[in-house]
Amino acid sequence: MNRRTVIGGLFAAASVPALAACGGGITSLDGQGSGGGGGGSSKNGVTIGTANFTENQVLGYLYAAALEAAGVKTKVRPNLGTREILIPALEGGDIDLLPEYQGALLHYLDPKSTATEEGEMQNALAVALPKGLQILPYGLAEDSDAFVVTRETARKYTLTSLADLANHNGKLVIGAAPEVKKRQVGAVGLKDVYGVEFKEFKSLDSSGPLVKGALKKGDVDVANLFTTDTDIVDNHWVVLTDPKNLVPGQHVVPLVADRKADSTVRKALARLGNVLTTEQLTELNRQVDKDKKDPQDVADAYARQHGISKG
Repeated sequence: MNRRTVIGGLFAAASVPALAACGGGITSLDGQGSGGGGGGSSKNGVTIGTANFTENQVLGYLYAAALEAAGVKTKVRPNLGTREILIPALEGGDIDLLPEYQGALLHYLDPKSTATEEGEMQNALAVALPKGLQILPYGLAEDSDAFVVTRETARKYTLTSLADLANHNGKLVIGAAPEVKKRQVGAVGLKDVYGVEFKEFKSLDSSGPLVKGALKKGDVDVANLFTTDTDIVDNHWVVLTDPKNLVPGQHVVPLVADRKADSTVRKALARLGNVLTTEQLTELNRQVDKDKKDPQDVADAYARQHGISKG
């Protein structure tokens, strides 16, 4: 996925029990979410922020399309960076809404959480979220972290699962975004859960051209990618299995500030979440990464095709 430079100086101006989630995806269309309270208003518009990789950009523009169709004025600020930037921006008012992923967000907020089932994670997130923020019902689409090797590397070291990596401690190089070095779903968890110790950690990007290029060239042996990345299938790379469930479920979930979380926002995003599937999201990623289409154009076309917007 494309990774771009974080916009410099962007943030200079800012220094209830959860619903049980249903198996099919979102919990309801009645405007109820997890955590936070009522009283929010979107009448003055909603600013949507996104992380600096393709899929999150597409999701941000999909959120915008859904909200615009419901009469909410929106502004999208794409490519802002990682959670370490985005969450404070959301708390501080620079942005109001963010496409998130259940398990990754939970591990960011509560690294010791053992929740893995979707409804359980919704409840855990409602407790762990900072004051003033809430998650809405999660959607059908899901995108998880994956640890990937080439077929040649898999054969050379007899690798099929994350557990196999420990048989080659001190020999293999992993490539990933810099923050993965300190994350539970990353180098920390691989060592704690599987006893894996790498020869070197190379700081690259989030399922982007740097880490994928390094994997192709053999500069890294293991790469942290996203399961919706079409390059995994296109290059016949091997996704290592996760028998001890280090990587939690990663359904897409809106993270919103209480100040904007009115019924219009809730219902519009719930409608989108109940339509967008993992397969469709993967295809939207492909259109941006492979066909070089603009993320906003791709999102708008999807929204029109699936009745999310009227344009």
